[in-house]
Amino acid sequence: MRKFYVGGNWKMNGSKTEIKELVCKLSNADLDPDADIVVGVPAVYLEYTKSLLPKNIYLSAQNCFKVAKGAFTGEISPAMIKDVGGCWVILGHSERRHIFGESDELVAEKVLHALCEGLGVIACVGEKIEERECGKTEEVIYRQTKAFADIVTDWDKVVIAYEPVWAIGTGNTATPQQAQEVHCQIREWLKKNVSEKVAEQTRIIYGGSVTGKNAAELAKEKDIDGFLVGGASLKPEFVDIVNAKRKK
Repeated sequence: MRKFYVGGNWKMNGSKTEIKELVCKLSNADLDPDADIVVGVPAVYLEYTKSLLPKNIYLSAQNCFKVAKGAFTGEISPAMIKDVGGCWVILGHSERRHIFGESDELVAEKVLHALCEGLGVIACVGEKIEERECGKTEEVIYRQTKAFADIVTDWDKVVIAYEPVWAIGTGNTATPQQAQEVHCQIREWLKKNVSEKVAEQTRIIYGGSVTGKNAAELAKEKDIDGFLVGGASLKPEFVDIVNAKRKK
């Protein structure tokens, strides 16, 4: 029922030369036709990347603001993202929350506005290591999810990304069992607090040091519907991650 979804978050990396080379490799790769593939591109390269991408790979921004226009220096709006060919946006990433201080409320406002403007949203949630060690994983995940779930009315364009902060860029990956446990908890929360239909249909993807080597094992878990990939999305192994559930 839930189509496999793999997003590559390029973060603050790349140049025109590097992007051209990367997209060329993706264009020539044998990618799973049954997977939704998305690349999250730095804002200044959105239009350039769109001009190179094949039709089977969708363009995503890495962030946007909560209103359409105005005196918000340095921000971009969902309308701008759409204007240059983007159809997705990553919101609430842990780096936005913990480096730039974005609150649950702000993330929720961004999610609502992006959806209202017609973008698909990858909404990120995840706990820090001290929160996991204190047994607060559920509390944190539920709080972050509730913030945007309370105002979302159309879930068709929402993908939830579980990204444990302690596993992002550290080389430490949640075991398939650890990831599955949290994904299951999120799905149960959606079932109880939104609807059974939303819980069944919403894709919940995993992010946190995903590699070509561990993707297949993670993808075997019933509630892991794909990945949000950081560093590995800039490497050849991204193809292996996209193909993690490919029928052989």
